[in-house]
Amino acid sequence: MLVCAAQFACLAWSPCEDKLLYVAEKKRVGPLAQASFLSANESRGLVVLEEEDKNVYVEDWGEGLTGKSAPVLCVADLSKGEVTICTGVPPHISPGQALWAGDGNGLIFLGWWHEPFRLGLKFCSNRRSALFYIDLKGNCELLSSDSGSVLSPRLSPDRLWLVYLQGQVFGPHHQCLSMMLVNALSLSHLHTQGQNYSELIVSSLLLLFMLVHRCIQKQQRKESEADGFSKKSLSLFSLCISPSLFILCVAFVVLFGSAKLLTVMKDLMVMSCSSPNRPPSLVHTFQPPIPPPPPQPLFLLISFSLFIAGLNFGAVLLKPESTSKRVKFPLVVFIHGGPHSHFAAEWNVNAAALTKLGFAVLMVNYRGSTGFGQDSIDSLLGNIGSQDVRDVQRAVLHVLQSNAILDADRVAVMGGSHGGFLACHLIGQYPEFYRACAARNPVINAATLLGTSDIIDWRYSSIGLQYSFDQLPTPQALTTMLEKSPITHAAQIRTPVLLMLGGKDKRVSPYQGLELYKALKSRNSPVRLLWYDGDGHSLSKVETQSDCFLSVVLWFKQHLNMH
Repeated sequence: MLVCAAQFACLAWSPCEDKLLYVAEKKRVGPLAQASFLSANESRGLVVLEEEDKNVYVEDWGEGLTGKSAPVLCVADLSKGEVTICTGVPPHISPGQALWAGDGNGLIFLGWWHEPFRLGLKFCSNRRSALFYIDLKGNCELLSSDSGSVLSPRLSPDRLWLVYLQGQVFGPHHQCLSMMLVNALSLSHLHTQGQNYSELIVSSLLLLFMLVHRCIQKQQRKESEADGFSKKSLSLFSLCISPSLFILCVAFVVLFGSAKLLTVMKDLMVMSCSSPNRPPSLVHTFQPPIPPPPPQPLFLLISFSLFIAGLNFGAVLLKPESTSKRVKFPLVVFIHGGPHSHFAAEWNVNAAALTKLGFAVLMVNYRGSTGFGQDSIDSLLGNIGSQDVRDVQRAVLHVLQSNAILDADRVAVMGGSHGGFLACHLIGQYPEFYRACAARNPVINAATLLGTSDIIDWRYSSIGLQYSFDQLPTPQALTTMLEKSPITHAAQIRTPVLLMLGGKDKRVSPYQGLELYKALKSRNSPVRLLWYDGDGHSLSKVETQSDCFLSVVLWFKQHLNMH
C-alpha cells in the first residue's frame, strides 16, 4: 500500500528516469494466508506471523497515521516492469522522505526510531530521527547525528549539495531548527570520519518545518543573493551556500500578506499568495518575485502586536465592512492549537466565512506561538493555563477598547486541541465575559489524558518537566497537570458550550470532552456534544468540517442574539 502521509511519503524519479522511488506500508501476512505464502516465499526471507501471534499488539505512529507501522522503501523499475523493496534498512527505524543520491546508485532517507516505543509523529518535529544513506545492494550507513531530530532533506540540482533541518528531541513539538549543509559527494564518509556538517543558520525568527522541493537553485541574478526578512514588506528570504547556489526558504508579499513558495525551476518560481481577507491565488514569476496587483479585499483587516515581559505576540482582527456607524458586530475569539503553531497572515476559510456572516473574528498568536523566536516558544513551558490564557484575554480587551464597532456584550470563543483547552479555561476563569463557546477535541484534564494520548511527552514538557521514555507518573506531576487544566474551573462555567469530538482521536481522547460534558450537565449548565465516530483529532473529513462549521454558526447566533 502506497504511503501518502507527508511524514513518510516520497515519489521521486531516478536520474536516468527509468526508476521510481516511493514509500509503501509492508504487508502483514495473517495466519489464514500462512500456509500458502510460507513455502512460496521462504527463499525471499518473508517473515510470517505464527498462529499464536495474531493478537499481538502492533504499534503505529499515532494520530493521523493509524495503521502506518512498517514503511518500506520501494523502487519500481519501469524498464523491467518490476518492483523491488530496498533491503538493508535497519529494523529499528521507519524510513521515509527518501530521495535519489548521486548518479542513482543509492538513496538518502530519514529514519525514525521505534524503541522503546513510538510517540505520535504527526505535527511533531521533535522525534528522534537521523539521515541515512543506502545503496541498491543494501549497504546502509548513518550520515547524521543519531541523537537529534532531522527532517526535510533536499538535494541541489547538480546533486552536489544536501540541505536538511535539524532540531532537538522532546520539548516543544515545533521549535526553531538549524539548517544543515553537507557536500553530497562525501556522504558515505562523513559520519565514520567524524567530519562536521556546516550549520547555515539557527533561526530566532522563523520556524522552518519543511523545505520546499527544489529549494536549492543556481544563482541567476546577483540581486537575489541575500535579501532580508520582513513580516510587512515584499521580501524573498534566501541564503547563499556557494557563489553559484542559494536556498529559497520562504517569501512574503505585500502588507500583511503571505506567499507560500511551492516550487522553483531554474529562475521561475510558483507561489500561492493570500492574506486573511484575500483568497489564495496561484502566482508564477521570475526571481526576484514581482507581486501581482492585489485583489479587492473582501472585508477589513487589522493586525497588531502586544509586548509583555520582554516578549511580543500578535493578533489579527477581521471585521465586516459596515455601512452604518450604529452597527456593532459580535466578536468571535479564534484560538489556534498546538500550542506551538500560529495563525499565519494567510487566508483562513473559517475566519473568512464567519466574517461574511456578520461576525468580527480575532485570531490570537499568544506567547508560545511559532514565528516569534525560541524564547517565546520556551516561555510557555510550565505556564500553560495561565500565561496563554492571560495573553488571549489581553488581546480581546485591547480590540474591544480600540474598536467601537465591536460589541463587548456579545463575545464568543472557539478553538481546537490546545485552542479548545484555552477556550474552556477562558469561560471558567472569566465566567461573565463570554456568551458562547465552541471547542473541538479540547484538553480538559491533563492528568487523565496522560495515559491515553500518543504524545505523552508533551504532558510533562507542558508543565515544565523533562521527559524520558522510562518516566513514571508522580503525585506531584499529576497534581500539577490537574491544577493547570480547565476542569478545575468547571464549577464556575456559565457560558453555553458546544463540544465537537472525534471518536478515533489518538492525540486527545474524546473522553476528555466527555469529562467536561458530564461536569456541566450535572450543574445544569447549557452544553451540547457532537460525536464524530469515524473522525480523528483534526476533524478533517469533509462532512465533519461542514457539520462542525454550521453547528458553530448556529450555536453562536443563538447565544449571541443574532436575528
